[in-house]
Amino acid sequence: MGGCSTFFVCHIPAPFCWPDTFTRFACFFEKTHCWTGSYLYLWNRGTKIVRHSVKDLAARVGGEIVGDDNLEVIGVSSIDQAYPGSLAFIVQARYDQFLAETAASAVLVRPDSPIVENKTLIKVANPYLAFVRIAREVFRIGEPVAKGIHPTALIAPSAELGKNVSVAAYAIVEEGARIGDDTIIGEHAIIGRSSILGARCQIGSRVMVTHQIKIGNEVIIQSGSVIGSDGFGYVKDGEVSYKIPHIGAVVLEDRVEIGANCAIDRATFGETRIRHGAKLDNLIHVAHNVEIGENTVIAAQTGISGSTKIGKNVIIAGQVGFVGHIEIGDGAIFGAQAGVTKSIPAGLTVSGYPAKDHNLAKREEAATRRGPELLKRVKKLEQKLGELKPGDS
Repeated sequence: MGGCSTFFVCHIPAPFCWPDTFTRFACFFEKTHCWTGSYLYLWNRGTKIVRHSVKDLAARVGGEIVGDDNLEVIGVSSIDQAYPGSLAFIVQARYDQFLAETAASAVLVRPDSPIVENKTLIKVANPYLAFVRIAREVFRIGEPVAKGIHPTALIAPSAELGKNVSVAAYAIVEEGARIGDDTIIGEHAIIGRSSILGARCQIGSRVMVTHQIKIGNEVIIQSGSVIGSDGFGYVKDGEVSYKIPHIGAVVLEDRVEIGANCAIDRATFGETRIRHGAKLDNLIHVAHNVEIGENTVIAAQTGISGSTKIGKNVIIAGQVGFVGHIEIGDGAIFGAQAGVTKSIPAGLTVSGYPAKDHNLAKREEAATRRGPELLKRVKKLEQKLGELKPGDS
């Protein structure tokens, strides 16, 4: 392995380019080499291209090589946007037809995938997982670049920053906050007073982490999310609503990911807690005192009302709504737009409104769709009955 040219993405007409061993076109333009091809792995100006042998990549993911194990790879791509030097992948058998025509130098495939002449394959049990691991661990795709402390960042004197912490332009770290090693805080983000962030976190631009929030290691919070907003609680006195103070906290355990523009409310008392490895999509609302279990996955526009407890390894599709004060068992699955009005036992798949066993929901839906046809039949029967005369049989 070793560095070679310095590349950045551009579009140059073919007459200005010439072939290169590992690129579709290596171009010289304004004293900078250029790349035209896949958009899945794009090099920034000043980044050295590093070559990795197929042998090394296969060893990392426990793959079996069919073809040239000394072949070198410089990036990753999809199978249909591949270029010489890229590593692609195929999961489903219906895409095996692309093996013969793809420009990729090597392809991650299933153990039962066909062998194609003059194409280097890496056979693995899970090609998608292997591809993701190589993209992230080898080529560092999606990994932000640390930039140090920007001159416009405001950091309180009592705040504690670990080693290699980056704070971008106009971000604020308030009094008593503690930031772990290698954590990156994006532009205009705010870390509230006495909040604690672990190591290797990624806090997106305009994220608001309010006061006294606890965030573990390797947590990702995408742009625009608010962690620790007040819960929606009021006491009525006649026609007047009095706001209930929320003095609890929010705890995000290790490896939690929060999508863009989510709102995670702090607890009234105690804590709102999202446990280890849970993943939340964009535009999700988690109300006060909610608990979300380990490795649970929640899709966009879901809303979870206060004090509801969701177990581990639960899968929740988009736009699901949960009432408050219910419990969801481990491993339950929720179809899109389900309206959950009561507790759901472990392992059950539900859908519809109100949410019910998915098989029952499908039968009810099928019966509902037959409604217009049945109504016509009933009207015809009523008409025939009305035409009957006394004594007719």
